[in-house]
Amino acid sequence: MTEPSSRLRWGLVSTAKINRAVIGPIHNAARSDLVGIASRNAGRAISYAFDYGIRKSYGAYETMLNDPAIDAVYISLPNSLHAEWAIKAAQAGKHVLCEKPIVPTLAELDQVEAAANENGVTIFEAFMYLHHPQLLRAQEMIREGKLGRVQLIDSWFSFYLPPEQSQNIRLRPELSGGALWDVGVYPTSMAVTIGGGLPEEVWAQQIIGETGVDVTMIAQLKFPEPEGFAGPVAQISSGFRMPFRAGTIIIGDEASISFPQPWKPSMNGEDSNLLFTPRQGEPETITIPGINPYLCEIQAMEACVLDGADPIVPLSRSRDILRTVLAIYQSAKTGRPVQP
Repeated sequence: MTEPSSRLRWGLVSTAKINRAVIGPIHNAARSDLVGIASRNAGRAISYAFDYGIRKSYGAYETMLNDPAIDAVYISLPNSLHAEWAIKAAQAGKHVLCEKPIVPTLAELDQVEAAANENGVTIFEAFMYLHHPQLLRAQEMIREGKLGRVQLIDSWFSFYLPPEQSQNIRLRPELSGGALWDVGVYPTSMAVTIGGGLPEEVWAQQIIGETGVDVTMIAQLKFPEPEGFAGPVAQISSGFRMPFRAGTIIIGDEASISFPQPWKPSMNGEDSNLLFTPRQGEPETITIPGINPYLCEIQAMEACVLDGADPIVPLSRSRDILRTVLAIYQSAKTGRPVQP
């Protein structure tokens, strides 16, 4: 494992478009440095490094993982490659921020978790919105009893991906494509986080597109009963054949919280808002000071590695999310309720 220091030196595994979301935050983070970019194509890596002000480039992922000048890596490869390279990174002593979904199977998650434990590194899933103060404030309000007992979690995320883009990785079954794996993991992770863990029953329906992956997924999740009271129900939807839609409402017996921008709040540094609507009294807009959500997850890794903090999104949470996603797929396939 790399010797500890006062700063976290990052490398990017691949030149995927999503990298652009983290490059600025790594440059802007107080205790991070963006050191390297790796590609299977050396020329592409060199060009990418020049374009984004990255000091080192590597023509193979393994070469970067073997470099002692790298402490942590951000993995933005297709879903089907996450496990392989998260494990290899851990075995090389690198901490890992892995794009969502972290892996598509429980067997792979077991292997990733074992690699993290055996090599003493931090690995967590890049759910940037779960690290943002907006979501943390909503959780605090729920714990304080501001909503009463949570009854319903209504959450959705969709956009239009044309059928003619059949080679897009989101539509390719061999790369673990599908609406649920792509945008659907957002409302699923929201439901699991607010619901307090694994649902006890899942019911789902899907629409399969021309390439064989789901282009629409709609699910209902029933969570366990806390202290003898009825547990909350989540209704979630995701899709590639709808106009852009993104939102979440958490409804209790005393009040509700609405998220106008649940997934990417404060992307340009602007303040974000929660709308709090009590059963009795006037609605209130709660303003959250602006901070880029991707910066929040970079800061979370700094805290884990440099300060010994626990991850905000531990692998145990990722396991509950993954088990829920797999149950949704099973229910949609069989047309029957599933107990994860």
